[in-house]
Amino acid sequence: MPRPSPSNADVSLRMSKQRSTGTSPEMSLRRELHRRGMRFRVEHRIDIDGLRRRRADIAFTRRRIAVFVDGCFWHACPQHATSPKANAAWWATKLAGNVARDRDTDDRLSAAGWTVVRIWEHESAADGADRVERAVASAEPQGRPPGPNPAPPNH
Repeated sequence: MPRPSPSNADVSLRMSKQRSTGTSPEMSLRRELHRRGMRFRVEHRIDIDGLRRRRADIAFTRRRIAVFVDGCFWHACPQHATSPKANAAWWATKLAGNVARDRDTDDRLSAAGWTVVRIWEHESAADGADRVERAVASAEPQGRPPGPNPAPPNH
């Protein structure tokens, strides 16, 4: 379905300025995780077959944990989702596609041995960090992440 013309220039401008990365909820969670001594990768591209264009907001690669901070509007939060009245059919299709892509990502990552943690933007950073911390604590390290091999020891 082609993108419809904006029904309101002000709304169009506001929507075009929405960040896809580094959102306030994501930054709050990252600061809280960092404060707790946790180190992670940001906007980590996951190269699993079929997921080449998808990135985890936060990733613990050695433990194979992918964290996504989902916006209530864009990911159709069961508590806070809204349905735009202008161009309603287009938006319904768009948002349903986002949710379907999220489930597909979850399924593919799980099948590849990753743990997926999804945090809603309305959750507090502390609650989200608690969930991430539990996932990290219960996951086994998967060995060295891909990269250059260390130099052999001198004997």
